[in-house]
Amino acid sequence: MQWRKLSIQALIIASTVLVTLWVVHGPALIPTAAAQQAASTEGLDLSPEEQNNVRIYQESNRAVVNITTRGVQQDDLFMMATPREGSGSGAVLDKQGHIVTNYHVIEDARQIMVNLYDGSSYPGELIGVDPNNEIAVLRINAPEAKLFPIHWGDSSKLLVGMRVFALGNPFGLERTLTLGIVSSLNRMLKTEKGRTIRGVIQTDAAINPGNSGGPLLNRKGEIIGINTAIVTRSGQSAGIGLAIPSNNAQKVVNDLIKFGKIQRADLGINAVFETEKGLLVAQLTPKGAAAQAGLHGPQEWTERRNGMILRGINRMKADLIQSVDGKKVMTFDELLTYVESKKAGDTVVLSVVRDGEKTEVPVELEWGK
Repeated sequence: MQWRKLSIQALIIASTVLVTLWVVHGPALIPTAAAQQAASTEGLDLSPEEQNNVRIYQESNRAVVNITTRGVQQDDLFMMATPREGSGSGAVLDKQGHIVTNYHVIEDARQIMVNLYDGSSYPGELIGVDPNNEIAVLRINAPEAKLFPIHWGDSSKLLVGMRVFALGNPFGLERTLTLGIVSSLNRMLKTEKGRTIRGVIQTDAAINPGNSGGPLLNRKGEIIGINTAIVTRSGQSAGIGLAIPSNNAQKVVNDLIKFGKIQRADLGINAVFETEKGLLVAQLTPKGAAAQAGLHGPQEWTERRNGMILRGINRMKADLIQSVDGKKVMTFDELLTYVESKKAGDTVVLSVVRDGEKTEVPVELEWGK
């Protein structure tokens, strides 16, 4: 479920259509941003549903930004770095210039440019990221008069069948509105970092490459999700779009703006080996919560043989975690997800197998570094 670039053939077709419309119908067919914003429904024969669609767009489109990035991609075969460009969407959150988008939109970017509704561009300062939830926060130094924030909505109140609106820049076509319904709730999305995002919103509103990071709105024009991925075999919308719920995203965004990082409870285990019998501890954070609680990691050994000093690691001396607070865990993601539902100062009890015997290790959680 990754965004793919628009093919050259499709780009040529889209460009040809736009040029043809311009020649045949003149500039009036493609109004400027100012004209779009000033558009009035007065005197038009619109249904109540159409009136609300128009209102949503007119009130929200100026908050949607286009994000372009430049970076480098390492070619391991030829040991060369080649330029890489990317693009996505984002939403203005406040008059201070904070913008929410997807982590993968700005991942590995060396230069970030944020383009506003009026065509003006500003360098994007990276405030913080949370790859586990596919969220990033940028900030631009733009005049307050050019910033039109969208307010957060409550994603916990969503029901399947509710009307939703997706705003973004699909294929580079700026500030496009598509609409649909909530198709399902509580989906799971696996990130490239191996973590699982839970509670994901599924929608049939058309979402395509370039929409990533843009807002999913309710009928009030509030953000109830951040468009993140599509389920597709062709790289284009197949009617299954996925969005990070606003209640998840808002907490992450607030932490990133305030602290520059996520205030997340930490167990102090950096890596494990996933086995059929449980999670074998592979690496502990030095002086971290688990290490201070007495959890055992791999044991280093030293041996002198034939005048030489040999060193190694005995992984079988590490503790094998089988459950946390009585809840069986078979993947590192399951363990971390449970721990991150707690807060610093809480104590969790790990049930482990050590030297063939079962024992319990209480661990007082800390804030993640």
